[in-house]
Amino acid sequence: MKIVLKIASALTWFNIVFWGLLVAMFLIFALQLANLPILAVVVLLSAIPLNCYAALRLQACIRNPQLRLSHQTPAGIRFVGFIALFFGICMLFSGLSMIHDPKTALNSWTEQMDQMPEMARQYPYKNLGEAYFVRVGIAALTLGLFISLNVILNLRLLRWYYLAKKSDLS
Repeated sequence: MKIVLKIASALTWFNIVFWGLLVAMFLIFALQLANLPILAVVVLLSAIPLNCYAALRLQACIRNPQLRLSHQTPAGIRFVGFIALFFGICMLFSGLSMIHDPKTALNSWTEQMDQMPEMARQYPYKNLGEAYFVRVGIAALTLGLFISLNVILNLRLLRWYYLAKKSDLS
């Protein structure tokens, strides 16, 4: 269980820092533009760092049995964890699709940029090749794997914590 705890701790710290910064940047961007759809995405994406914070509390209670786990922490790990798991699985599949068929991703990107001429002038999308979308797919696959694996490990640690606590009470 110590190995699982170390892996979960490393993934939790990576996810809380990376996704926390990304959510903070999206929040600033959404507030500057006063754009409600982006704000809704920020609220949903904040499930990842929130789940990681709850996981850090759980890991602290596992390492130090004298600490008490808040009654809200298991709900945070479960409920918010499933929202984070949804994003992780979506990223996994989008990364796999980009790796599997980068030509379709390139064509889709080109069509979208052709529909937005003011944005197309700012971003030189004509120079993008299929290799770019393979790299983006690998990054999405890796991030989705990190999120999904972290949530699953945290759910397992929560189950282990309650089983160990139940056996201590018996």
